[in-house]
Amino acid sequence: MKLTDYYIPVDNTQKMLVLDGQQRLQSLFIGLKGSYDKKELYFDIFSGDLVAPEDMRYRFEFLDGNNLEPHWIKLKDIVFSDKKIREIKEDIYSRFTSLQNDKKDRIDDNIDAIRETFITQENILYQLVDSIDRPTAYGEDDIVEIFIRANAGGTQLGKSDLLFSLLTSSWEEADEEMEDLLEKINKTGYKFNRDFILKTCLSIFGKGAAYNVQKFRDTSTRKNIIDNWANISSAIKDVKDYIYGKTFLKTDKTLPSYLTLIPVIYFRYHFPNEWKNVKHLDTYLLRTLLSGAFSGSPDGLIDKCTRKISENKKFDINEIFGIIRADGRNLEISNDTLLNIHYTSKEIHLLFNYWYGFNYQPAFTNNEPQIDHIFPQSVLKKIKDENPNTGRFDILHYKWWDRDQFANLMLLTASENGAGGKSDTLPKDWFNGKSDDYLEKHLIPKNKDLWDLDKFDEFIEERKILIQEKFKEILIKTTANIV
Repeated sequence: MKLTDYYIPVDNTQKMLVLDGQQRLQSLFIGLKGSYDKKELYFDIFSGDLVAPEDMRYRFEFLDGNNLEPHWIKLKDIVFSDKKIREIKEDIYSRFTSLQNDKKDRIDDNIDAIRETFITQENILYQLVDSIDRPTAYGEDDIVEIFIRANAGGTQLGKSDLLFSLLTSSWEEADEEMEDLLEKINKTGYKFNRDFILKTCLSIFGKGAAYNVQKFRDTSTRKNIIDNWANISSAIKDVKDYIYGKTFLKTDKTLPSYLTLIPVIYFRYHFPNEWKNVKHLDTYLLRTLLSGAFSGSPDGLIDKCTRKISENKKFDINEIFGIIRADGRNLEISNDTLLNIHYTSKEIHLLFNYWYGFNYQPAFTNNEPQIDHIFPQSVLKKIKDENPNTGRFDILHYKWWDRDQFANLMLLTASENGAGGKSDTLPKDWFNGKSDDYLEKHLIPKNKDLWDLDKFDEFIEERKILIQEKFKEILIKTTANIV
């Protein structure tokens, strides 16, 4: 395939295809030649005052042209006018009954700047890599290679963008198929992305999970992905349906690392019959996610796990856990690991979903369950210790890790924690009159004396005991096997 195969001449004017920067060019053409929502781009000829860096110095708006103030000038009339600059300025002067000198100077400055920017300066840099005069000069692979080399030195594109460009060179429907898959697996609240899909593809075909441009230059890799896309999609969707339908991992917030799913998808892809009877996936997901087994740089670990699955032709959780430990990664969830999780920990939603079993996905985001501080932060921040240097009481008694610790948190529905709800209500008032079932659900010590503000430390210690009892099934020893 040659690049010029896409070229269809309609007249004798030479044309070029745009490899990169197409969106920028389209934006320029809309503003200078076209319209947006049947409105054209106008420029406020009096704008240009110096402003803060985050503000806009020059005002542009898409307007319909009816009943406009005279200071709004159609941008294209300035850029594409055949008149001399002096004549353009005089035409604009004539729109006003009177002009102060400072306004006239502003018009002059803006006209000069627009003509300089759009007419004189060569602001659009480009490199011609093909022409109709040399139709065999470049093929698709050559063009993709140039695209990759031009972008690899900067930070404009992620590596997955570069790798995907290689795939699209061999597969016309790649963008459509990828977007269709992502839409289907994300519609229930997840955030799978293209990076994950490409890494999964590499693992499935034994190429190793690490991103490497050379892997996608290999035509066999691209052919495998294209020829087996239906099976790849089915495997990914099957695993997504499993975690959504049979576990407490209902949303993106409950998946601190999506990479833990790649060995599972590998197993589903290669051994679909055995997948129907797979066991202990819940335990695998909970332990690897809470311990962060696939955090950091897990590509080598993913490869080891998929090789073991390939050898055994089954998903043996004990052997998988053995590989994870042999890789120097911790799978154990100790009391300290559990209790040191805090308000901003990425595992917090995973724990609360396991704890409470909130299995719904509300249509309105603001209806999602919310994490609440049992003893409100605002109240705890008011408790101060004396400053030995000044004698003032201006040192926080409870630091952020005291206020945000797991034992001071619970999960409430949006209605409970919203306007008119708990807000900054102290435990002695919020829990007063609540049923035993309510207290047990939230693991609240039933001794009401502990609900007072001056009993915060004692309340926390008692609640830690209740939390450890709640999670005792996952607080298992290092040497224990699952079966």
